[in-house]
Amino acid sequence: MSALFAFKLTLVPFFILALSLAGRRWGTAVSGWLVALPVVAGPIVFFIGMEQGEAFAAGAARATIAGLASLAVYSLVYCRVALRIGWVPSLVAGWAGFFLSTFLLNRLPLTLPQSIALALFALVGVYLLLPTVDTEAFPPATPSWEIAARMAAAVGMVLLMTALARPLGPHLAGLLVPFPVAATVLTVFTHHYQGGASAIRLLRGLVAGLWTMGIFFLVVAGTVERLGVGASFALAVVADLLINGGSLWVVRARHRPQRDLRGVVNGRKKSL
Repeated sequence: MSALFAFKLTLVPFFILALSLAGRRWGTAVSGWLVALPVVAGPIVFFIGMEQGEAFAAGAARATIAGLASLAVYSLVYCRVALRIGWVPSLVAGWAGFFLSTFLLNRLPLTLPQSIALALFALVGVYLLLPTVDTEAFPPATPSWEIAARMAAAVGMVLLMTALARPLGPHLAGLLVPFPVAATVLTVFTHHYQGGASAIRLLRGLVAGLWTMGIFFLVVAGTVERLGVGASFALAVVADLLINGGSLWVVRARHRPQRDLRGVVNGRKKSL
């Protein structure tokens, strides 16, 4: 148990640090997409499975898929409020949307297919409803201690959720797993230092990337009781890496011809 506790204190902060530095390098939209990776939610359900068993982990994973709808609601409400006012009311409204959605979902005995359909409908619908803003013209400018705050918040969420998992039960615990810990810290600091438009760009990236988190937990929900916690999560990590690698390759492939064509045109102008 002491080794498992030490793992909780080191694994998640390492993931958060790596993704935070990557987000600072490539901008708020990419940062939001990276936050959608299951670097907090995944370890929470993994530790729940190690402590509570495979059946509990399977139920939590199913509920986590449905809980992505609540995270999408948080993003939509925050963005809409951020168009008009500052980060404090935007955050309060976003959290209220998350918990209201969680309250409603907790009253529904969702099966795995129903959870998948709900999450897919919510993610597509919310993304279409998110406001659009101008292209980012400069990289994020947030204080250096913001990453430490994000890491501490993520560790606190892992410890809290794993401690409350058994009294909450697999369904409610799973619904609360997607609570926007790292997303809240990142969004608030981005909003405060760069304005509402940058926060909206970040949350658009988050919602756009949440489907990969759904795939991760779909693999866990479908295999953990047969393969065990370790093998199931290893398979989910491989699937998530392949999906995200494929997405990155597609994005780069779509933009490469434009860059190549631009280079050819510039070369012809210079020759003339």
